[in-house]
Amino acid sequence: MARNARHTKILEIIGEKEIETQEELCAELAAQGMQVTQATVSRDIKDLRLFKVKGAQKRFRYASLREHEGGVSEKLRALFQACVVKITPVNNLIVVKTLPGSGANAGVVIDGLAYPEVVGSIAGDDTVLLICETAEAGKTVSDRLSALVGA
Repeated sequence: MARNARHTKILEIIGEKEIETQEELCAELAAQGMQVTQATVSRDIKDLRLFKVKGAQKRFRYASLREHEGGVSEKLRALFQACVVKITPVNNLIVVKTLPGSGANAGVVIDGLAYPEVVGSIAGDDTVLLICETAEAGKTVSDRLSALVGA
């Protein structure tokens, strides 16, 4: 099975069903005629930047930023607003302080925004460090993130 076709099918499946585990995703793919290993699904989840959100059934499910046209969904925007404490630009760097344990979630949202000025990001427990091309780009991205937070 071609990788792109598999990725498309995975996005379709998680858009239609609440998939909680890699094993469930493997089973869904198998039910649709795609035999894949758990290791392949694990790589696909990483490639697609899938993450888990609380679903309607109080279970966690896989989700993708691509599910939502126009960038960040309202739920992810609300998550970002709730977890970000402070955004500080420092030359071409931006330090985003979050509530403890929320750095990775904020990092997923920021990476999903795919700002072209951002060269890279590193997320820790309560901090996300963004590296921009220039100090001017850092200020621009910082302003955009502040607007997203509502600050």
